[in-house]
Amino acid sequence: MADEHHYRFHVKMACGACSAAIERVLSKLEGVSKYETALETQTVDVYTTQPYETVLEKIKKTGKEVISGNEVH
Repeated sequence: MADEHHYRFHVKMACGACSAAIERVLSKLEGVSKYETALETQTVDVYTTQPYETVLEKIKKTGKEVISGNEVH
């Protein structure tokens, strides 16, 4: 089994529909065990076996601006 990663992205989200769009794509992404979107802090935490670039591209496909992202250790 591949190692699980914890990524944190800073994403511009204006409303609940924004975070719901991100949650929708993450829920369909294979290898994601858990995700948390926080509208108040504009952050998205993703726990997955997928590479960083794959998760980043999925979030970008929602049309939301990803300001930054990194792997949390």
